[in-house]
Amino acid sequence: MTATEARADQRRAHIARSTLETRIEASLDLDGGPVTVRTGVPFLDHMLEALGRHGKLGIEVSCDGDAGMDPHHTVEDIGIVLGQTVRESLGDRRGVARFGYAYAPLDEALARVVIDCSGRPYLHYEAEMPEPAIGRDFAASLIEEFWRAFVVNAAMTAHVDLIRARNAHHAAEAIFKAGALALHAATRQIGDPMTIPSTKGVLA
Repeated sequence: MTATEARADQRRAHIARSTLETRIEASLDLDGGPVTVRTGVPFLDHMLEALGRHGKLGIEVSCDGDAGMDPHHTVEDIGIVLGQTVRESLGDRRGVARFGYAYAPLDEALARVVIDCSGRPYLHYEAEMPEPAIGRDFAASLIEEFWRAFVVNAAMTAHVDLIRARNAHHAAEAIFKAGALALHAATRQIGDPMTIPSTKGVLA
């Protein structure tokens, strides 16, 4: 196996996590694959499907938890586990583009996401949702909860900006689509597969 083939083989991960609130299994392939999502929270399923398809990622997620009471634990814990799969799939981040950014619209909504696979967990979130809820029982504030858990556990820096929106569903979907495109760009292997894209020689 060549060094390039070895690196490609490492760009996937599977993680299982159980707490008293949720039991989650998630698989990620940075280079594509099926998108199968069963979280028990229909709107979160919709957002993760957008993340996988627009990010050209292979994502499989299943969750059994207390979403019937309140989807908060499910949303946050899935963000944690998916972030962990990104971190594991990237390994030491040799050869990746490292930086990615994208704008995405959905009707009147426009979002921008900028990502640095820096090894430094940090989220700056400027997205004032125009409505408090999406559908009957999905609090719009949970969009930030997902992205904070995801970014911190992926060990990335991300800036999420909602530039404009009048509909919370459109706002959330624009954020996830922009995030998907930025994540895809940042995780591409475009450089020397043996070189870490940092003047420090390490991304951690």
